[in-house]
Amino acid sequence: MSKIEKRLEELGITLDNPPQPAAEYVPAKIVNNLLFTSGNDCRKNGELIYKGKVGSDLTLEEGYVASRQVMINLLSVLKSELGDLDRVKQVVKLLAFVNSADGFVEQPYVINGASELLVQVFGGKGRHARSAISSNELPFNTPVEIEMIVEIEN
Repeated sequence: MSKIEKRLEELGITLDNPPQPAAEYVPAKIVNNLLFTSGNDCRKNGELIYKGKVGSDLTLEEGYVASRQVMINLLSVLKSELGDLDRVKQVVKLLAFVNSADGFVEQPYVINGASELLVQVFGGKGRHARSAISSNELPFNTPVEIEMIVEIEN
């Protein structure tokens, strides 16, 4: 078992099969030593764990949990593409969207669910650049969508 898989086990996280694309795209693309993921949502066992807008339908705390689940799904994509999460050299960037109610401006705190998990899993290699952007709607009424870029060991 890899070092990162042991860490996930310590955190009580089990990686399921990665979510399948909902349209005509691939879950991830490797270019040189960078892996780019497509956007992921907060599905668990094929169902969104939350639906709606943060700030009206969901609390900030529920949005945080949703973004953490998105990151678990993204880790599943990485595992599927790389075979071994120890190949992650560093997390470079997250681009995150929050389905936000009018006037909700705390998107960075919602996305901390994903960012904090990356640091728990990868340590300093999990620290990353990030954008947390408000959106008035997201596909399938998911509260959060995140894509990521990681540098990998070849």
